[in-house]
Amino acid sequence: MDAPTRRVELTPAAEELVARLTETHGPVMFHQSGGCCDGSAPMCYPRGEFRVGGADVLLGHVAGDAPFWMSADQFTYWQHTHLTVDVVPGRGSGFSLEAPEGVRFLIRSRLLTDEELARIEAEPPLPTGADTAG
Repeated sequence: MDAPTRRVELTPAAEELVARLTETHGPVMFHQSGGCCDGSAPMCYPRGEFRVGGADVLLGHVAGDAPFWMSADQFTYWQHTHLTVDVVPGRGSGFSLEAPEGVRFLIRSRLLTDEELARIEAEPPLPTGADTAG
């Protein structure tokens, strides 16, 4: 079976930052719970320090094995969108691991192509927090 359609990826700069954060904090995870469009900021946490909800959707893994979760309400708005996580100068949320670095993660988005949408329709539904053990 082919690999699932990628719904989220990182820019090289974001990959590099995640590698540094992982070196410092151990395995990490992302959660996107707010924002409707480009410029929204996903939160990065040490894995296991943020409890996903039963309805949260696992969009995929980035930077190797870092899970990228999205709240169910957010997913309703973004389900037809491919997300690219980038890094920009500026202060993000005090709870996200990159905040002390003087940068923040930022979402850039594009609509999924017709080909990507057709593949997604043929794939099993994305896992939710209710399907996983953390």
